[in-house]
Amino acid sequence: MKQELVGIACSIAVLSMAAPAAAQDVRTGASAYGDWRSDAPGVMRHIRPGDMPPSDPRSSRANASRVGDRPPGAAPKTMPGFTVETLATGLEGVRVLRVAPNGDVFASLSRNGRVVVIRQQADGKASVSDFAKGLDDPYGLAFYPPGPEPKWLYVAQPGSVVRYAYRNGDLKASGKAETVIAKLPTGGHWTRDIAFSADGKVLYVAVGSDGNAGQGMGDRPADLAAHEKAHGVGAAWGEEEGRGAVLAYDPDGKNRRVYANGVRNCSGLALQPGTDTVYCATNERDMLGDDLPPDYISSVKEGGFYGWPWYYIGKNEDTRASGGRRPDLADKVIVPDVLVQAHSAPLGMAFNPGGQFPDEWKGDAFATLHGSWNRANRTGYKVVRLPFKDGKPTGQYQDFVTGFTAGDGSEVWGRPAGVTFAKDGSMLFSEDANGTVYRVTYRRPG
Repeated sequence: MKQELVGIACSIAVLSMAAPAAAQDVRTGASAYGDWRSDAPGVMRHIRPGDMPPSDPRSSRANASRVGDRPPGAAPKTMPGFTVETLATGLEGVRVLRVAPNGDVFASLSRNGRVVVIRQQADGKASVSDFAKGLDDPYGLAFYPPGPEPKWLYVAQPGSVVRYAYRNGDLKASGKAETVIAKLPTGGHWTRDIAFSADGKVLYVAVGSDGNAGQGMGDRPADLAAHEKAHGVGAAWGEEEGRGAVLAYDPDGKNRRVYANGVRNCSGLALQPGTDTVYCATNERDMLGDDLPPDYISSVKEGGFYGWPWYYIGKNEDTRASGGRRPDLADKVIVPDVLVQAHSAPLGMAFNPGGQFPDEWKGDAFATLHGSWNRANRTGYKVVRLPFKDGKPTGQYQDFVTGFTAGDGSEVWGRPAGVTFAKDGSMLFSEDANGTVYRVTYRRPG
């Protein structure tokens, strides 16, 4: 079996001079907003619904960044006590990361239609093996059944979910893909993240919207009550039917049901250890202004409605959706747990299981912000920490790994995408601008 050595775990980023932010250092109100120039490891932000500015569609603009090579001497910046290392390179389009029970790291390379296995060697190098090829924009990955001895690796594509027979240590699929879910909506937002409940009885599938704010749905159903009885409260229709939602299936792909609606584009789907609560890292809509509406990372309740396309962050109405206004939904919108600066584009999220990072960080969530394409000054392009207290998010988020923007900010050399935790408690994250997977370790004081 051919293995290619593609990365060396050499230290490339040591410590930022920024100290961890204390509670009194949390930026709130207008100061919670900013761009790449004000990002720094340790900075804590708390955006509240009342902090949102008025809608200003005139300020919206396309402002995509240029992706360049990493400049000489450039390295990710992180907090004191942490080190960022390169684990593997040359992984074009790398997105979602998942760690197998034996410690192997599985990664979806969406652009190349591949799922690869990254295995760290004793000499510090990493071998990369093709587990499966010929896929259609593979994204979400999940082992089934959950636990120490999975039998399958599930892979989500824009229009389907397939699975491959798997045993711990396999570096290559032993057989062809078996289709589990044959028909998911395609077009528009294509990322399909997946996750299993801890008992393995439920497969969750996130399906993003086709468009921005439901403008193409067409006329509303003649019997709206019947439509919502079949598809859930706040369910979209027309070309958006079954989208902007989290779906649930049995592990064999049967018994489809809508778990939650109004979640515009859940690109990162994770279940909280211990509670099995579903969480989504969600990209909100565009063209309402540079700082509106916030993206979010939130628990998602069964039967819940999160606003899209008629409302955002509570009762704030967006009148652009087809089919007329929906005042009946205003009091049913659930406000997300953690608001993230608009257009940051959260993609992946994972919970810290403990074992290496500071003890008080056990149970916190981490998320990757892929970066903006449609605001005057770029935001995102970093990894953030979401503190939890008593099992609940505090609403705050903290810059954890930054430094991927070069020069005047018009060029970036890293766009964080996937995140997970290795068996030793270190954190792994991918960035798809230059196809790199990084490892973040922590050295305890003393």
